[in-house]
Amino acid sequence: MKMKKKTIGLALYFFLLLMPIYWMLNMSLRTNADILASFALFPTDATLKNYIKIFTDASWYMGYVNAMIYVTMNTIISLSVALPAAYAFSRYQFVGDKQMFFWLLTNRMAPAAVFALPFFQLYSTVGLMDTHIAVALSHCLFNVPLAVWILEGFMSGIPREIDETAFIDGCSFPRFFITIFIPLIRAGVGVTAFFCFMFSWVELLLARTLTVTNAKPISAIMTRTISATGLDYGLLAAAGILTIIPGALVIWFVRNHMAKGFALGRV
Repeated sequence: MKMKKKTIGLALYFFLLLMPIYWMLNMSLRTNADILASFALFPTDATLKNYIKIFTDASWYMGYVNAMIYVTMNTIISLSVALPAAYAFSRYQFVGDKQMFFWLLTNRMAPAAVFALPFFQLYSTVGLMDTHIAVALSHCLFNVPLAVWILEGFMSGIPREIDETAFIDGCSFPRFFITIFIPLIRAGVGVTAFFCFMFSWVELLLARTLTVTNAKPISAIMTRTISATGLDYGLLAAAGILTIIPGALVIWFVRNHMAKGFALGRV
C-alpha cells in the first residue's frame, strides 16, 4: 500500500512537471488562429509552420546564435577566472579569506535589476552596447562567485600531498595546474560550466537591457513579439520548445555529477 502511494505521488509529480512542456509543444504545432478558436488537448491539424518560420527568419534564428555566442563566452571567462581563484581559497590562508569568500556569494544573491542601469551607462560610455561581450561580462558578476564556490569544494577534496609531490618532482605550477590538477576535478569543472551556461542562457533582464539588434538573444526576442493582432502564441511556443533543448542536452551530459554540484562539491 505504501509503495502504491509512492507510485501515485511520483506519477502525479511527473504529470504536473511535464504538463506545461506538453502544452507548449501542443501550441507550437498549431496556428495562432486555431489556438484562439478552440481548446484542444491534441493538435488536430498539426503544422510545422512555426518552426519553419524560426529557422528561416533571420530575426528569429539569429537570436539563438547570439545567445549561444555570449553564453559560450561567459562560460569560458567565468571558468578562466574562477579556477585560479578557487585554488587560492582552497590551498592558501590569508587575512580576510573567509570574509572575502562569503562576500563573493553575496554578489550572487543580489538581483540583476540592481546592476542593469550601471551596466547600461558604463557600456554606453565605452561603446560596448549591443555586443556579445557586454552581456557575457555582465553575467560574470553572478557566475564567477558561484563558480568559485563550487570549484573550491571540489578542490578542497583533493589532497594537498598531490601538489607537494608535483612541485618536488620539478613540475612548474602552470603545468601542474593544467595537466594534473584540473583533470582531477574535471567533474567539478563540468558541473560549474553547467551552472554558468544555464544562468546565462535563461537570464533575461541584463540580456534585454544591454542589447538592441546585433546581439539580441532569443529570450529578448520572445518578449517583444507582438503583432497587430496580438501575441503569436504558436510561434512563441515553438521558440520556447527550441529554447529548452540546449539546457536539456547540457543536463544530460552532466547528470551524473549534478548531486555533487548542488552540494558545492562537498558530498
